[in-house]
Amino acid sequence: MTHSTATTTADLDVRLEKHRTELTGYCYRMLGSSFEAEDAVQDTMVRAWRSYDKFEGRSSLRSWLYRIATNVCLDMLSAGNKRARPMDLTEATPLAQAALSPRPDHTWLEPMPDTRVLPTTEDPAEAAVAKESVRLAFMAALQQLPPKQRAVLILREVLAWKASEVAELLGTSVASVNSALQRARATLAEREQHGADAAVSDPLDEEQQKLLERYVAAFEGYDMTALTALLHEDAVMTMPPFDLWLTGHDDITGFMTTLGAPCAGSRLLPVQVNGLPGFAQYKPDPEQGGFMPWAVQVLEISDGRITGFHCFLDTQRWFPLFGLPLHLEAETDQVEEGV
Repeated sequence: MTHSTATTTADLDVRLEKHRTELTGYCYRMLGSSFEAEDAVQDTMVRAWRSYDKFEGRSSLRSWLYRIATNVCLDMLSAGNKRARPMDLTEATPLAQAALSPRPDHTWLEPMPDTRVLPTTEDPAEAAVAKESVRLAFMAALQQLPPKQRAVLILREVLAWKASEVAELLGTSVASVNSALQRARATLAEREQHGADAAVSDPLDEEQQKLLERYVAAFEGYDMTALTALLHEDAVMTMPPFDLWLTGHDDITGFMTTLGAPCAGSRLLPVQVNGLPGFAQYKPDPEQGGFMPWAVQVLEISDGRITGFHCFLDTQRWFPLFGLPLHLEAETDQVEEGV
């Protein structure tokens, strides 16, 4: 008896665990926070465990888990907090008035490693939709929707559930689901007119790869002329937890050579973040030598230029999430090459 219970327990663990990545992706889209999403999934798994004996198999295990996860997220969202990007909250700041004033963590839309939210799939179209649906611009738009509309839109448009399945999950009618979806689409369409999303190929095409290589060379060399050539004239730079955001290559490079001057000599390591190309930025560590973590950078690209340059600065939280070291040694091989 005990042996069979243990086997069932282990089996249930494996079955629940299979859904962790996709559930994390769902909760992340709902909540806009990497850490809250992981907490919500953990809570979902615990609730599923505790009430598994009441699961009668009328729906699939997956649908049942999504129902639990939806309830967990709706409970978490009842406080009414909407996470945002700096440009959702304030006007752009001219460089001359740039000041670094932080806002609390719960204000901001948070970055997320692709590996934690994008399940592996053989279907390229499905993979492309999943990536597009965690990009920062789409995530920010989702945060503007009331929680139930948000759930409907994600389940119908991103996860391709039928209206009847969503109605059953939310305990409502198909007509009500269709109406919520229409309203959600209208809100997103309105927002799209106020800012184009990044147009990034999946995988990156040759031109985009070259753009990123030129970006790394320009940033690591702190070459503002080269960087200006890569930035769209309306490019945007953000730096949560600061609410400051800058627009236009002159203000961005001007900031980098004034308040941002300590970033000269940085090293960039590539990361996959929010379905977009990104880098972990390490800047020179004046005390210990080598390099200290400074930002997770997320780049938005369109028409061969960088249109968005988003730096998430809370490195004590982000670098462990991405499995990145909290210190880089100075590169001795460069010295040896010069000998």
